[in-house]
Amino acid sequence: MGGLRLGIDLDGVVADFTAGWIDLHRREFGSDLAPDGVTMWDGLHEFAGFPTMDAFWDWARPNGTRPSVFRHLRPLPGALETIRTLADVGHDIVIISAKPDWAVPDTLAWLSDHAMPTREVHLTFDKHEIDCDVYLDDAPHVLESLRTRRSDRTVCRFVQPWNAPMDGVVDVGGWEDFQRVVHPG
Repeated sequence: MGGLRLGIDLDGVVADFTAGWIDLHRREFGSDLAPDGVTMWDGLHEFAGFPTMDAFWDWARPNGTRPSVFRHLRPLPGALETIRTLADVGHDIVIISAKPDWAVPDTLAWLSDHAMPTREVHLTFDKHEIDCDVYLDDAPHVLESLRTRRSDRTVCRFVQPWNAPMDGVVDVGGWEDFQRVVHPG
């Protein structure tokens, strides 16, 4: 069997977006927010004290004194090691991440800093348009889209407090689980 195309999301799956933006928020505002308080997909602005999600994203942009929130995120435990192992045994790592234009340079720098073993990066909000054998994502709307539009493929939900189980989607509680989905047994 040849290698599989593994469509992997970044934020909340490979990179710890929640801890990253909360660390930045603490430094800039002196807040005492904790990552375990983030339990919903669309409520970051309320949790962080911004009037709207647009205001949250305006704050997250690079601002002349610092890069965007996406530049210095920590990898989630096991993410890079598992991705490298999967690439080493012949699977194609396809990064598929939804990013605003202002986040592209910092995202590409982050991938380079972490020596992501990929030749294919898609920064798109239409993730279902990228053809892969197995998908791994945490966004509820993306999982629904992949489940519906790529029903003949394996779609994996990276379990997070902001997403819920879905019929036809494989739950992945961590990177060891994902490796078992790709290599059962």
